[in-house]
Amino acid sequence: MPVKSKYGLELHGISGVKAEYWNLSPAALVEESVRRGEGRLSAHGALVVDTRPYTGRSPKDKFIVQYPTSGEDPIFWGEVNQPLSPENYQKLYAKAIEYLKGKDVFVRDALAGAHPDYVLPIRLVTESPYQSLFAYNMFLRPDPATLADHKPEFTIIAVPGLQADPATDGTRTGTFIVLDLKSNILLIGGTRYAGEIKKSIFTVMNYLLPLRGVMSMHCSANVGKDGDVALFFGLSGTGKTTLSSDPERKLIGDDEHGWGEDGVFNIEGGCYAKAIHLRQELEPLIWAATHRFGAVMENVVIDPETRIADFDDASLTENTRVSYPLFHVPDIVDEGRAGHPRNIFFLTADASGVLPPISRLTPAQAQYYFLSGYTSKVAGTEKELGKEPQATFSTCFGAPFLPLNPNVYAKLLGEQIERHNANVWLVNTGWTGGPYGVGKRMYLPYTRAMIRAALNGDLDSVSFQADPVFGLAVPASCPDVTAEVLSPRATWADPAAYDAAAEKLAARFRENFVQYEPYVSEEVLAAAPRSSAVR
Repeated sequence: MPVKSKYGLELHGISGVKAEYWNLSPAALVEESVRRGEGRLSAHGALVVDTRPYTGRSPKDKFIVQYPTSGEDPIFWGEVNQPLSPENYQKLYAKAIEYLKGKDVFVRDALAGAHPDYVLPIRLVTESPYQSLFAYNMFLRPDPATLADHKPEFTIIAVPGLQADPATDGTRTGTFIVLDLKSNILLIGGTRYAGEIKKSIFTVMNYLLPLRGVMSMHCSANVGKDGDVALFFGLSGTGKTTLSSDPERKLIGDDEHGWGEDGVFNIEGGCYAKAIHLRQELEPLIWAATHRFGAVMENVVIDPETRIADFDDASLTENTRVSYPLFHVPDIVDEGRAGHPRNIFFLTADASGVLPPISRLTPAQAQYYFLSGYTSKVAGTEKELGKEPQATFSTCFGAPFLPLNPNVYAKLLGEQIERHNANVWLVNTGWTGGPYGVGKRMYLPYTRAMIRAALNGDLDSVSFQADPVFGLAVPASCPDVTAEVLSPRATWADPAAYDAAAEKLAARFRENFVQYEPYVSEEVLAAAPRSSAVR
């Protein structure tokens, strides 16, 4: 039987709803979603939903409530962390509470943070059974025996059918994602895309954990048979989920983690994998997990008769997604925790085709490239992105989710790397042989082979060459990888065109890093790519 917490909706000022559905099972939520026209079942039992017009996050519609402060404000205000006045927040909150009156609501009690010292009890209140199922998949699931006493410390109120009025509510559009760190409420309205729910809680954890000396990370994590932990940092589309889903290693988690005094811990309880061009032979674990009852396919096109998914159809969006609980993956770390990482991989999908497929970083370079957070955003992951990848510098490989000054995260990571002597690698999962439109995407089996070699120590005995522009240490050889692939310049038909592209990318790195120069050491500054004028 579904369990209702003794801390009911009155805790959030919600009253007058038509019916309350507390902590329903996945099967019940699938039934409700189908019955209410929110989704259909695929041939293999996944719930298929259409979230249009929003098929990605809307970062320009995200706000944090700004209160007067007598001391130093910890929030790093700017383009990412946009302020909203308390008055406008209260208006939106009142609208949301009024909107829910007379409606059915689905309540999901959950947890964020697998470490008992840092666990955050959360709650989702939504009009959408599909969103409740998504939350079941993505967050940690409490012991059913504890649900009756579950008291959330942060609550998400998701009202996708409610539109804000920019003229009176202080928003940019009718869509709003508002975090209030005083009342511990997250308001999400005007969008059905469930990724906003997941990333909003990650933003909260990125606020809370560093204030307690714990590094919060936008990364996946797995562990080998010998207990060697590996982290994979990167933005959406760079391969975090794909590369951490390794049949030879146990998965800790695919997207969000903390790193404290006794090691790494998962923040979530599920995976949120990109599904475009999903192939069983290349990504067997993800393929199997998505073909199970309880998984949620977002904007994946299915045949109207057979209900078989066409993972190559991007007619709805390039950002097709599948959400599934971690227990859909056969070999996981059940407790969601492991030791300190031995290897750290920074993943970048370089659309310019310039960066080497794998290179080893010094501690200073690790700080430089972490703060730079360079990649190319893959089409569809955010609203208003075009079809072509867009080069971007996303601080700490997760700028949209960082409420504190980026240097807080960079300092914590640098301290942890030094303390635990972790190897750091930069891996280009983007283009080779030329830029997007000329070259081709890096061959996934090659990337897997390079990462496997780094994990196994096979690269310890090979010679390395310094890239003349970026100064990165590039291995001269790697098991199961053609040697030519390791040198990006050698894969271009026109070496002069490569040199020009490398010079252009190096200049973009230096220009972007100007904002961090006052905060970093001379050694980190020296890790910047060099201009041809000084080579």
